[in-house]
Amino acid sequence: MNRILTLIALAILAFSCKTPEARRPISVKSGSFIDASVERNKKLNAKEQVAIEALMEKTENEYIPSNSGFYYYYNTKSDIDSLATPLFGDLINYNYDVKTLDGTVIYSKDDLKTQRYAMDKQELFTGLREGLKLMKSGETVTFIFPSQKAYGYYGDENKIGTNIPIICEVTVNSITQNDPN
Repeated sequence: MNRILTLIALAILAFSCKTPEARRPISVKSGSFIDASVERNKKLNAKEQVAIEALMEKTENEYIPSNSGFYYYYNTKSDIDSLATPLFGDLINYNYDVKTLDGTVIYSKDDLKTQRYAMDKQELFTGLREGLKLMKSGETVTFIFPSQKAYGYYGDENKIGTNIPIICEVTVNSITQNDPN
């Protein structure tokens, strides 16, 4: 009899316990803000792409499209195959300048001084970080970065405004291999 009562009690307990129902949102958003933002960004990207392509057509340089969405050409290219491109943690000593698409200097190499960057361990705008990964010691490369690969919506909060594509000429002076020990 005790066994039957225990089974009945367990059955009642099992069927009476419900998992709580998920709370439903009070109001449903249509997503129109996000849709408008996506459309605005598509138009901005298309406008920048037209300006970048027009710039590349005006020069004799053979620009290479990167897999990351920017363009570049080698001013000075290393012919030494043994030189390596930087890996995670390698210390890169480099100089660069920043210009607008029409060539106006925003920051000169003198303004920015020689930089030291530990690959992927420090803050650096996306395009330059990805561009440095393509370079070897002694090379100079000119990059054209659309705004989303440069300083994006916020700019640099100093001389570079909102959604400004830029040109950077970068020289890698040296790459010091990371010592994992």
